[in-house]
Amino acid sequence: MKQQKEREKRKKKEEKEQRKKERKENSVGGDLENMMAYVDEFGNISSTPPLPPAKPKSEKL
Repeated sequence: MKQQKEREKRKKKEEKEQRKKERKENSVGGDLENMMAYVDEFGNISSTPPLPPAKPKSEKL
């Protein structure tokens, strides 16, 4: 009786470890760059950063 419960407990633990390992192998990855989203001046979301605004040329007198 006690040995059977210990076997079941060990089996559940091994199955849990196996599922954890599979999830880790199949994950897409959580790099910050992959999670970044940018919003342009029109409110559209994109994965690329916007271009820096052009500096106006000052006129010399």
